[in-house]
Amino acid sequence: MPDPLADRTLFAAPAGSAELEEGAALTPKFDADGLVTAVATDAGSGDVLMVAHMNAQALAKTIATGEAWYFSRSRKALWKKGETSGHTQRVIEMRIDCDQDAVWIKVEQVAGACHTGRRSCFYRAVPLGAPGGKPGAVKLEFHD
Repeated sequence: MPDPLADRTLFAAPAGSAELEEGAALTPKFDADGLVTAVATDAGSGDVLMVAHMNAQALAKTIATGEAWYFSRSRKALWKKGETSGHTQRVIEMRIDCDQDAVWIKVEQVAGACHTGRRSCFYRAVPLGAPGGKPGAVKLEFHD
């Protein structure tokens, strides 16, 4: 099982906050597990498709290939989006947030982004203003 921390040396170590926030160097700030959060959105519509994680190897492969690569926390393995399903993500643009601990990729999504087969992993809405108080009181609303 690959160690997500092993490839941190693919990128320079994060510098001070001024360089991190205003500098031109990509110096991702990986968490204790060697991961950064990655948000994938549809390049055309702007819809959020999924949230996943990247280790240094997944980030480097995404940059090098223009295809989305992630690190599965449950399987402890690198995976290419669509490798088995055919539901690929071609990266159109990649951005990093101000403190370089989150990645935003705008993608061209082939078929569904969600493992359930849906276009997006965010297919249920949480009703705002719904009465809470007891477990199960808030009912999700499905939006495909």
